[in-house]
Amino acid sequence: MRYWLMKSEPSDASIDDVLALPDHTLPWYGVRNYQARNFMRDLMQVGDGVLFYHSSCAEPGIAGIAEVASIAYPDDTQFDSKSKYYDPKATRETPRWMLVDVRAIKKTPLVSLATLRAEPTLSEMQILRRGNRLSITPVSTTEWRCVIKMLKDA
Repeated sequence: MRYWLMKSEPSDASIDDVLALPDHTLPWYGVRNYQARNFMRDLMQVGDGVLFYHSSCAEPGIAGIAEVASIAYPDDTQFDSKSKYYDPKATRETPRWMLVDVRAIKKTPLVSLATLRAEPTLSEMQILRRGNRLSITPVSTTEWRCVIKMLKDA
């Protein structure tokens, strides 16, 4: 089992939005970074743990716990010429962009970026590295356990 941090802008898809869906599951569409795509395509497996992170908002941070709910499959937004995620080089025969479904498990108290930075165990966490802009990053087992403990203590 692997662990991931997946960023979403709450104005697009918040943890509350996903929990309001009938099966609490959302296709993680719109990823247009090859490294993040490769994580989904090559490494993610059903059942992997996900830290659901709100980004580009007043207070960014971990807002919930989720899990990978599907294997990777083509992101249909790449084929829709009206979508902001449209990619004219992608075809159904040779899709360029993949996604996985993510199932929200629960909303948690927000663990802010400042709180994450203050925890020594998380000093190497990829989301805290200068210049990190990836929307999906791996989380080590130690980092996962630390964040889960922080949530239990909150």
